[in-house]
Amino acid sequence: MRRAKRNRFIIVIGASAGGVEPLKQIVRDLPADLPAAVFIVLHVGQVSYLPEILDRVATLKTSVAKNGATCKAGNIYVAPPGFHLLLHDDHMMLRRGPRENLARPAIDPLFRSAALSYGASVIGVLLSGSLSDGTAGLRAIKAVGGLAIVQHPKDTLVPSMVESALRYVEVDHCLPAAKLGGLLAKLTAEPAGESFAAPPAVRLEAAIAAQEHSTMQEEDRLGELSVFTCPECHGPLWEIEDGDMLRYRCHTGHAFTADAVMEAQAIEADEILWSLLRSHQQRAGFARRMAERENTRDRSELAAEFGRRATEYEADAALIESILESRRVQVTGNGSVDEESKHKEGKS
Repeated sequence: MRRAKRNRFIIVIGASAGGVEPLKQIVRDLPADLPAAVFIVLHVGQVSYLPEILDRVATLKTSVAKNGATCKAGNIYVAPPGFHLLLHDDHMMLRRGPRENLARPAIDPLFRSAALSYGASVIGVLLSGSLSDGTAGLRAIKAVGGLAIVQHPKDTLVPSMVESALRYVEVDHCLPAAKLGGLLAKLTAEPAGESFAAPPAVRLEAAIAAQEHSTMQEEDRLGELSVFTCPECHGPLWEIEDGDMLRYRCHTGHAFTADAVMEAQAIEADEILWSLLRSHQQRAGFARRMAERENTRDRSELAAEFGRRATEYEADAALIESILESRRVQVTGNGSVDEESKHKEGKS
């Protein structure tokens, strides 16, 4: 991709829950002669139809990002499920690196890699979503001289991601999705400012996402070893002070913001509780079965002992059920989920 004009020719967009509609609005409003390439990460599961959905409404060609493919202006590239989308020089890389903020593809790896390769020519856009993926990536874009844009929180279905960015990043523009397409077209026609050298930590974290290396010695350079363990692999976590924001990484490379750690811990706690409930229910059922059998053989003492044990196991199971019941999903008026009680059924 030619860089002679030094305009802002790289747009990276991150979204999660509630992000499809604003994405459709933005790509619909981008002009057919946009002098920039657009790269999109949406938190998805095993299958994604996002490229087809956006291609129906976009004036630009929309396709799935391909490993090693050259980035071309006037195109929209969407990260496929299960892979981080990274930018390196003038081409794309897809990597099955460690999950970040419980997601792969994740937003932060795309934003960091764009910042490293394109500096001030990058425009980072963060849309609706839960937790805070994208904040660290926007900070990296700002550190090298790029622009940070977020969807207005009141315009989002789930405002957590953009609220995090507004808290920790010097955001340049905060607008409803209906105004973002026009803004991006205007910004890409303007020359970019001066690019600054990326902080060493940004380079290291980008290398981890690209699976270039992962050692405990390297992770020591990111922060201080904490007393906490990684919710994904149970290795030690390093605590990283990123401005006012606390983040965490393990030596394997899993990365978390503080709220993502709490989310993962809540998921793990629920899994443990459901496993305990099943175990106690089975123990109670087995003890009742043995009590019935001993009764038929006129061994009343042994039957009573098994009955007593069954009663204890049933009481334990009832206690666990009450804990799970207290954590049932509470949906608020704006459609979001109450953070303290969202995991009765595990991770959504």
